[in-house]
Amino acid sequence: MNTFTPEERRRIFRPLMHGFKTASAAETGERWAWLEAAHVVGQHDFTLHWVSHTAMLRFALYNGDPREAAGQLLRLTLVPLGHLLQRLPAGNSGRATVSAFAPMPVDERLRQLIWQASTSTPPSSF
Repeated sequence: MNTFTPEERRRIFRPLMHGFKTASAAETGERWAWLEAAHVVGQHDFTLHWVSHTAMLRFALYNGDPREAAGQLLRLTLVPLGHLLQRLPAGNSGRATVSAFAPMPVDERLRQLIWQASTSTPPSSF
């Protein structure tokens, strides 16, 4: 989803993060989907990329998932290098369950969330 302009990325990223924050605490899978969609949109912007992985790390810790937390720590160390070398795997969901280096097609559920966010009025902050 590198087809978005920097302004579009930021405009779409905000409602995705808002969706994560306001989703029911009982819906862990749904909350991960919002974060993954935010990652897909934000990964080509250093700040948004960093914010998405930081949120994923916090959520993994909140859920008591040490494997995911370790994966997010690794990804946070790779974010600066990926941007410096311009080696960012397009479509990658950012989770520890997928390779940090593999481009991937965007899952249909994530596409729906991205479309939903792109057509909504974004909240003022994430």
